[in-house]
Amino acid sequence: MRGLIFDLDGTLVDTVYAHVFAWQRALAEAEMPIDGWRIHRRIGMSGGLFTRAVARELGRPLRADEAEAIQTRHGALYRELLPERRPLPGAVELLAELREIGVPHGIATSGRRPEIDSSLESLGVSTETPVVARGDVLRAKPEPDLFLTCGERIGVAPEDAYVVGDAVWDLLAARRGRMLSVGLLSGGYGEDELTRAGAFRVYRDAEELRSSLDELGVLP
Repeated sequence: MRGLIFDLDGTLVDTVYAHVFAWQRALAEAEMPIDGWRIHRRIGMSGGLFTRAVARELGRPLRADEAEAIQTRHGALYRELLPERRPLPGAVELLAELREIGVPHGIATSGRRPEIDSSLESLGVSTETPVVARGDVLRAKPEPDLFLTCGERIGVAPEDAYVVGDAVWDLLAARRGRMLSVGLLSGGYGEDELTRAGAFRVYRDAEELRSSLDELGVLP
């Protein structure tokens, strides 16, 4: 049976722009101003890879203490900006339907615990749903480790798994893991960008994906 592996931020919960604002403010406080649109293009990477991208934007390497301080400040600002998480349209219903009909599925995110716990709670995710977070793997997106580990936990081989994500980093990681991918527009990337990154199908959001599961051949 085929299975679905979901990204979290921008795919199931409306958190992408809170991350953008939190990173932008944390960087500005550290006297490292970067345009918001440049930050948005990096959302979906782990914090460590993000700070490397910041270093390229600044034209100088970041010291370990600088990178750690920025990541810590980002986390605090993110929780301040978005103390409550809002599921994106159709996300709760989609996950509930997959549970009901017995389609294997899980969540793989570059976020860390406990930062992601509020998002999972808002989605009604129980302990029965496998969740792979950044701390569970050695490498984050665009490497495929998160998705491969999640595939193992839901018992689905890479060639039988669909990765559902909103960012090009999700789709690149899926390609590296030999998985097909589905793009959602709910994270701010355009359809053409997601298609060029390898998306097999592109939908507006989780609600439209839910109504199109037959196109993916995952229904029993």
